[in-house]
Amino acid sequence: MFKPHFTAAIMTAVIAVIMSSMVRQSLAGENPPKCVSLFDGRSFQGWEGDTGKSFRIEDGAIVGGSMKAPVPRNEFLCTTRHYANFVLRAECKLLGPANAGIQIRSQRVPSHNEVSGFQADMSVAEDGGYWGCLYDESRRNKILVQADRDLIKKAVKPNDWNLYEIRCEGPRLRLSVNGVQTVDYTETDAKIPLEGIIGLQIHGGGPSEAWYRNITIEELP
Repeated sequence: MFKPHFTAAIMTAVIAVIMSSMVRQSLAGENPPKCVSLFDGRSFQGWEGDTGKSFRIEDGAIVGGSMKAPVPRNEFLCTTRHYANFVLRAECKLLGPANAGIQIRSQRVPSHNEVSGFQADMSVAEDGGYWGCLYDESRRNKILVQADRDLIKKAVKPNDWNLYEIRCEGPRLRLSVNGVQTVDYTETDAKIPLEGIIGLQIHGGGPSEAWYRNITIEELP
């Protein structure tokens, strides 16, 4: 026999469990359901690159380069998957005279250490360096959008963690550093791919390190 009061009680219990779970996620700072972690903090699963010398895992972060020796050349640790439309978030920290960046919608250059494509740039400098700039790595080889130096100088925390947010939707790319938008760019060249790999760079140069952690992606339609 159908018992409405019993069904209502079950529904009330289910809703309570769901709400309790949502509250726990909020308090714990967990990612939204659509936001997926790209780095488990312990292994290079899902990534490929020079994990023998150029990149290592330390304190739950991916570290490119070393403070003990010069970085011989540009190196990139890249996802094994391609992505098109997404919101990528990563906490980044630079030590030493570092130059680095996050590649998006990029491609590996065949038989080479370089990667070709868009880069959310960053580097150490008193004026904020290249933080928040959009660069075209090994393709047009130029800054597509220069971030406002005064704006980025106020936003960036030197020698500390900074949150980079990269939003790609169709031909439109937007960059933000610590919640401050620095780039709103629309690609007009129809030949430029709107999908590709994601890569973490350490630039060749003097002893320096680029740290990356809490790397998440939310894929968009």
